[in-house]
Amino acid sequence: MANKPGVRPVTPHFSSGPCAKRPGWSLQALTDAVLGRSHRSKIGKAKLKRAIDLTREVLEVPADYRIGIVPASDTGAVEMALWSLLGPRPVTMLAWESFGEGWVGDVQKELKLKDVTVLKAPYGEIPDLSKADTDTDVVFTWNGTTSGARVPNADWIKADRKGLTICDATSAAFSQPLDWAKLDVVTFSWQKALGGEAAHGMIVLSPRAVQRLESHTPAWPIPKIFRLTKGGKISEDIFEGATINTPSMLCVEDYLDALVWAKNAGGLKGLMARADANAKAVADWVAVTPWVAFLTGNPAIRSNTSVCLKVVDPAVLALPADAQAKFVKGLAAALEKEGVAYDIDAYRDAPPGLRIWCGSTVEAADVEALTLWLDWAYAEARDALPKAA
Repeated sequence: MANKPGVRPVTPHFSSGPCAKRPGWSLQALTDAVLGRSHRSKIGKAKLKRAIDLTREVLEVPADYRIGIVPASDTGAVEMALWSLLGPRPVTMLAWESFGEGWVGDVQKELKLKDVTVLKAPYGEIPDLSKADTDTDVVFTWNGTTSGARVPNADWIKADRKGLTICDATSAAFSQPLDWAKLDVVTFSWQKALGGEAAHGMIVLSPRAVQRLESHTPAWPIPKIFRLTKGGKISEDIFEGATINTPSMLCVEDYLDALVWAKNAGGLKGLMARADANAKAVADWVAVTPWVAFLTGNPAIRSNTSVCLKVVDPAVLALPADAQAKFVKGLAAALEKEGVAYDIDAYRDAPPGLRIWCGSTVEAADVEALTLWLDWAYAEARDALPKAA
């Protein structure tokens, strides 16, 4: 029986969503929440506008891009973009993990668009970006939350493109550099990189996206919850704090708290440095640990937030597929039982493995402590394998 490590993560929250709260967080941080009041009241709208303004400041969003708070988390924001903007041009879909696959299904099966090119890659890889025609509308995730693979940059997107780029950036925002000049729609949620509360999403629109909204009428009915225009013009009030439906002002306060922390932590540069340090702690451990490897082998496209790992011990790989999956799930279960890591099993549609959130709200010391416990859990599980293995 392996000895348990003498150090434990102070915060065992390594879930890839909802993610860890910012360091030092407590419910006391939310005492200024506007509760029992209309979100359309002067004070309510001021809070929402403050969230938009701080988002712009911390994420360094260009002044001529509009930022709106929308319902239904990142999913709602992406769907809003797909339903409102697609149709006038051919579409190119990039997919290399479950969420990208979901957007492909929506475009082909729900919107039933015909002129669609789908570029796919397996988990841990990304498609050949040189084949993405940015004169078409391009839909892609910046960071594959369930695969640990991300686009390395936006160099593959033409500056003089004719199409729109619609980017699901929910596990990249606040931890990876987004090339705003190459992005027309960017979406993310509060509960990912900054550890906010769920059910609210953000949509960021370039002037080109606004032009499309005001010049294009979709061939399908647009549900009220997705409507960004009124009378052929963009609904400017959405981008000034008047949300489409009623937001939780408690969640708004929590997001504001996270944004203030982010600003004080060095802004975008500081947040990215924290995520990079966390991911490096995992990489340093993987480099000296023979039983584990990254699902994404290429460091140039490897995520610094949703870090995905696979077991490569020949003794485990010799097991039947279901036994391999059970072995890996057992590691996550053992760590949860010890209270040192919660929710680090791979996403249900991904290959069996572990997924460690290394975003900016996580402390590097906690990641380092977690690696010791990963070794302990592995040793315990390995000893339990049949000796013939």
